[in-house]
Amino acid sequence: MERYLEHLRVERRMSRHTESGYKRDLERLHSYCQQSDLLEWADINPHRARTFAGALRRQGLAPRSIQRALSASRGFYRYLMKQRLVQVNPFSGTTAPKAEKKLPKSLSVDQASLLVAVEASDPIAVRDRAMMELFYSSGLRLSELVELNLRQIDLDHGSVRVLGKGRKERDIPVGRLAVAAIKAWLPLRTEFATGDESALFLSSRGKRISARAVQQRIQHWAKRQGLDTGVHPHMLRHSFATHVLESSGELRAVQELLGHANISTTQVYTHLDFQHLAEVYDKAHPRAKKGHRG
Repeated sequence: MERYLEHLRVERRMSRHTESGYKRDLERLHSYCQQSDLLEWADINPHRARTFAGALRRQGLAPRSIQRALSASRGFYRYLMKQRLVQVNPFSGTTAPKAEKKLPKSLSVDQASLLVAVEASDPIAVRDRAMMELFYSSGLRLSELVELNLRQIDLDHGSVRVLGKGRKERDIPVGRLAVAAIKAWLPLRTEFATGDESALFLSSRGKRISARAVQQRIQHWAKRQGLDTGVHPHMLRHSFATHVLESSGELRAVQELLGHANISTTQVYTHLDFQHLAEVYDKAHPRAKKGHRG
């Protein structure tokens, strides 16, 4: 173990912080071997590796900590194989329990409304408002928005056809405020367009706007509009999904709108919906105020 840690420090130039994490995880492995009467590193087989993962879980380690310990052990055994001290890596197929999926952050209805209601005082502001209105109206991915062409938007019927993951097309409704914002942008777009550029949203140079530029513009307006949280394009997509689900309860509809192939991907928003109910409960229920919720 000491030689391996030295190898990480000297040859791999690993930081002291990362090295200390590896050392702590390998000490857990060493302690497990001692408790299990395993005398040689070669005594650990795939079954023992899985048992080690189970022991860490019983100790109360979080899934991410178990993943890190197994990763350290896997790397250690790769080193042992190169040193010809073992013949196989027992950790190669050992997996940790899945880490709890973090809930995506979303804006409140008031925050989202404040963000998109920018004062359209110049062509760039008009374009930015149209982009943000469409984001929040239709829940597009960032890549879907920047790849939009003029022919894909139907303002008369209030719909947009996007090409999502797996090159799958889907038609999405566009709200009236987003339609109005896009209609305000289109006459100004001709002032920017160069050649036969077909993109709906253009940069100041007349070319298709980049994903990075969209991110920067949303961050700019979040700060300008006085939002007390950092905002990124995906947060508008999450906000769209959350607010639609809170209003309708139609999980399948949200799945279709977001373009999720599997409904399990969409189900994370049901947790957000419950979180919303829990917050209402905490504010309104007299017992909740005293911390008795349960």
